[in-house]
Amino acid sequence: MTELVSKIKSHVEGVFKHDATGHDWYHIERVYKMAIHLQKSEGGDIETIELAALLHDISDHKMNGGILNAGGNVAYNLLIDLGCNESKALKVKEIVDGVSYKGANVADNMQSIEGKIVQDADRLDAIGAIGIARAFAFGGNKDRPMYLPDSKPEMHDSFEIYANSKSHTINHFYEKLLLLKDRLNTESAVKIGSERHTFMENYLQQFYNEWNTKI
Repeated sequence: MTELVSKIKSHVEGVFKHDATGHDWYHIERVYKMAIHLQKSEGGDIETIELAALLHDISDHKMNGGILNAGGNVAYNLLIDLGCNESKALKVKEIVDGVSYKGANVADNMQSIEGKIVQDADRLDAIGAIGIARAFAFGGNKDRPMYLPDSKPEMHDSFEIYANSKSHTINHFYEKLLLLKDRLNTESAVKIGSERHTFMENYLQQFYNEWNTKI
C-alpha cells in the first residue's frame, strides 16, 4: 500500500464509519479487497484501482442529497490536495463518475481495465447474501416499503429517472440486482457473480413462499 492509498483509506474510513444505508466503511473495504483480488487475474494499475475503489462512493447521489455525478470532482480534488499527480487523479475521477449503475436501459461506458475491475467489485457487493442485506438496509433507511405486491418493477431509461425512483425493495431486485450478473466486465467477476445471483433467486422464491403462506 502506497502512502497516498493509506491516507485516502484513513480519510474514507472516517467519512463512512457511521453510515447506516449499506454504503458504510465495511462496504467500501469489501469493494477495495475484492478489487485487489480481481486485479491479480485481470491486471491494471494497482494504485489506481485501490484509490478508485476507496473513493467510489465519496459523494454518491444516494447519500449527498441527490446531486448526480459529484463524486468524481470530490475524489479528484482530494487526491490533488494529497499530492497525487494530475494524470492519475483524472483517471480515478473518470472511474468514480462511471462506476454506478444508472438504470436497466442505460448502457455502461467504463473504458479502462481499472474502471471495469472497480465497477465489478462494487457490483459483486450488491448481490448475494450481503447484497440482499444491503438492499433492505438502504430501503429501511430511506423509509421505503419492503414489498408492495401491486407495485411492479420499472426498467428505467435514464439515470435521472432511476436515481429518483422511490420503489419498494423487492422491486430493486428486478430493477438492478438481478441484472448485474450479465453486466459484469471481467471473467473473474463473472465466476463469483454467478453463485451470488443464484442465491438471490433462491431467496426471492423463499420470500414469495412465506409472503403467500405456502407451507
